Amino acid sequence: PAIEVLYKGETKRFFAEEISAMVLLHLKESAESYLGCPVSNAVITVPAYFNDGQRQATKDAGTIVGLKVLRIINEPTAAAIAYGLDKKSNRERNVLVFDMGGTTFNVSLLSIDDGVFEVKATAGDTNLGGEDFDNILLTFFADEFKKKHKLDITQNKIAMKRLKLQCERAKRTLSSATRATIEIDCLHEGIDFVSSITQAKFEELCMPYFRDCFDYIAKILQDTGIGKLDIDDIVLSGGSTRIPKLQKMIKEYFNGKELCNTQILTNGVNDNNFFCCIFCVMPLSLGIETAGG
Repeated sequence: PAIEVLYKGETKRFFAEEISAMVLLHLKESAESYLGCPVSNAVITVPAYFNDGQRQATKDAGTIVGLKVLRIINEPTAAAIAYGLDKKSNRERNVLVFDMGGTTFNVSLLSIDDGVFEVKATAGDTNLGGEDFDNILLTFFADEFKKKHKLDITQNKIAMKRLKLQCERAKRTLSSATRATIEIDCLHEGIDFVSSITQAKFEELCMPYFRDCFDYIAKILQDTGIGKLDIDDIVLSGGSTRIPKLQKMIKEYFNGKELCNTQILTNGVNDNNFFCCIFCVMPLSLGIETAGG
């Protein structure tokens, strides 16, 4: 289905592939600017839960902007590949990839052995991510405004949009600071709004979501028969994994094992002869229907 957007007072309709193509075009242009040469081939990553139709649509988006899509691979697998590029080991390693982005969460367990990446199991929630944490802050500050000024701003769409933007910034601030303050001029009925939240309070509000993540970790460990102590490495991927409390909980769950962030994985990697082979599990259940039910 087409997506309607209002741009400069004009309603425009785009298909998902077209919007995805706009993002890919920006990435293509950025890469060409950095490399100083044309970019025509690409390997594109997608969420592990994407079905065949969604993967084909992503490939079509690449074609729209003139890219030859060599392969579509799962995001957790890509994170593990980035991790494995600079790891030389004479034995098989079990790697758990904890991937939490803006709207989705996925945890995957892979084995890496001499360039062979095998996805043992994957699980997650397609409706859990950074946006949930934004909404927690949004509710918190909307309630604060109501307590201070006896006014409900939840029906004021423009005010809520402005407030949510500040909540997103506050969330990022709380990844490295113990307190975040928001200041918005004329938020509602001409009232300026200034408020703050501590990192501890934010973590307390988000705790139910954090706990949910470990149900999925337990599931893939149970499905594969691999214990916590058998996990060699833990790779974090996605902006939401920067939350200190979440990192601490993951580390404690695995008895103090150090965590590795994918942002720093490929630093210093320069292996022109690197070759890898990927085996993935089917992320969705399959069913067979026969004639007559």
